[in-house]
Amino acid sequence: MPFMEYLDPDRLVFLKWGFDHLEGNITFQLTVNSTGWVGFGFSPNGDMKGSDIVMGGLGPSGSYFTDRYSTGNVMPLVDDDQSYILLSMTENDGQTSMTFQRSIQACDDQDFHITAQPIKLIYAYGTTDEIKYHGARRGTKEVNLLKHMPRSTPPNAKYLSAQVNNITVPQNETYYHCKVMKLPNLSRKHHIYQIEPEIEHHDIVHHMRLYRCPTYVREPYDKQCYMSDIGDTCYGVVASWGVGRGVFELPENAGIPIGGEDSDTFYRLEIHYNNPQKKAGILDSSGLRLYYTQQLRQHDVGILKAGVLPMGEMQYNIPPKATEFHTYGICNTAYFPQLVNPMPDLQVFAVLLHTHLAGRKVRVGHFRKGKQIDFLGLEENYDFNIQQIVSLGSVKTIQQGDEIIVECTYNTEDRAGTTKIGLSTTDEMCLAFLFYYPAMSVTTCISHPNTTLLSNKNSKTSDVTKHAEYETLLKTLPQAQLILGANSSSLFYRNGLIRDLMKTPTAACLNKNASSSVHTFWITNTGRILLLLFWIFII
Repeated sequence: MPFMEYLDPDRLVFLKWGFDHLEGNITFQLTVNSTGWVGFGFSPNGDMKGSDIVMGGLGPSGSYFTDRYSTGNVMPLVDDDQSYILLSMTENDGQTSMTFQRSIQACDDQDFHITAQPIKLIYAYGTTDEIKYHGARRGTKEVNLLKHMPRSTPPNAKYLSAQVNNITVPQNETYYHCKVMKLPNLSRKHHIYQIEPEIEHHDIVHHMRLYRCPTYVREPYDKQCYMSDIGDTCYGVVASWGVGRGVFELPENAGIPIGGEDSDTFYRLEIHYNNPQKKAGILDSSGLRLYYTQQLRQHDVGILKAGVLPMGEMQYNIPPKATEFHTYGICNTAYFPQLVNPMPDLQVFAVLLHTHLAGRKVRVGHFRKGKQIDFLGLEENYDFNIQQIVSLGSVKTIQQGDEIIVECTYNTEDRAGTTKIGLSTTDEMCLAFLFYYPAMSVTTCISHPNTTLLSNKNSKTSDVTKHAEYETLLKTLPQAQLILGANSSSLFYRNGLIRDLMKTPTAACLNKNASSSVHTFWITNTGRILLLLFWIFII
């Protein structure tokens, strides 16, 4: 089982897995710092409802293990078709390890189909063998099981800390705080390889981003964001964290450059505080830990922000009482050579998708010569409280002239008034952060429909037919595109076109009776053969 991930920020829940081919079996080993029952599952949205779950443990009478499915926040039901096979259940040094196997493709109506797309994994555990409500001992993490990218940690690693210090969080529902600062001096170039959040108040810290500032930003400050300060022009994303996410490790062949010629650069740490209860008297010292190494990796990593321009004079409102309403942003890389020439092929390896409370889906279409060739990001069950950087499992190449279209789907059935595109939690956003290499100077490529000549009445109606007309009108308007580069160099175009995205690919279950029991599971069986040969050799 060559792949492994911690599923929780405290590193109490550890998952290993392995497989030989996509038509065979996949084996998991879940290790939890507890000697009670443990549970693991696949979820469509990070919640229990609709999840495919296994639960087990080692009790006084021996091991117990069942394949279950969940209909809600109640005890999962036992599946009539037990599709999982327990291989071992052990307890050692206060830990329970549950090793089990299932088919990747074959599934019954209650089984979750494993595909090459990122999957939301859920876990829970108890302190005894009595299976009951888990309380806070649960969580979720999005992982690409079939295209996982193994990572390694360099020895003797050090870290830089970018954080605020005892700032007073106001009683506002939404508050953005910005700290413009210099990081400790690194005289030579280094690579950041891991980003770890340091969060003091998990209930209000929603997301954090660290931006690289242009050279003309020369003074530090520590106050509310977006107050027309010079630091608002710091657009180059260096590191990012979102609620529901833990540590993020970059691929072993790539790192985010820091230091050297950029040692005098200022950085802006932006923290979004979501305080719906408007709590008072909160002092916060949250931030990001940036682990770095002087052992430079093969590639410098860049982060490209694409999607819908979140602020501006042009109104872009989402109507109330809408079951599904779509917004679109375009990024046309044909203009990039005016800011970076020649433009390299961008190798995208991970993506962070971002909307707010009304967001339900995010899709990032990749177009070449006017035709869609792929999706760079897909989230069919978006959850505002689970915003993770998701590894694509393999690199996807963006060439000069390719177009990136970000589509967001919203549900506003519970809203009486319009929702604008903006910064507040109750506003909406539609953004995709693409992690790629080699790094280039373009940082942002976003757009907005030219709504200056539109009547805004369709955005206020709850008439579903009017919603469709308004959505179509917005989609067919020329897009004003904004492209930003180093030192806030910029390009602005008013001729963007939103193309239709293909349907999201789906995977059908194979016949259960045609399951792959005839296939040899290489990792399990070969491991046993090697162990046998080892014992023969030493005997």
